[in-house]
Amino acid sequence: MLEQGGVLPAVTLKDADGVDFTLESYRGKPLVVYFYPKADTPGCTNEAKDFTALADEYAAAGAPVIGISKDKPARLKKFAEKYGLTVILASDEPGDACEAFGTWVEKSLYGRKYMGIERATFLAGADGTILRVWPKVKVKGHAAEVLEAVQAL
Repeated sequence: MLEQGGVLPAVTLKDADGVDFTLESYRGKPLVVYFYPKADTPGCTNEAKDFTALADEYAAAGAPVIGISKDKPARLKKFAEKYGLTVILASDEPGDACEAFGTWVEKSLYGRKYMGIERATFLAGADGTILRVWPKVKVKGHAAEVLEAVQAL
């Protein structure tokens, strides 16, 4: 997994409308990037809703929030509309961002092993340096904890 002191990977993602963008386009301001396994599942929904609830505070701190999964853009759009999400949702269907950040990992459920996205959050500084990493995130209170780190910059 990408560690503190690393550099924000140069990856191309698609937004919920299917438009390409890069994380590099956010240079010049702090950036929060969080990875979640699948749109419209309980934990992922709560996480996205928590980040959305704090969107004004993140904006005041000058830090955009981008949630990344391997879901198709159309699913992300439906997810955002269903719950009124205002954070940027990005599709990493090919898995390039998951690989670059190290969030595509072997998981285990009831003894069955499979590959999936590990829930993790990264805070990058204005220069693209990773300032903080939250691996194996527990959703409750996480968005507020990340906001505190952003506000401390």
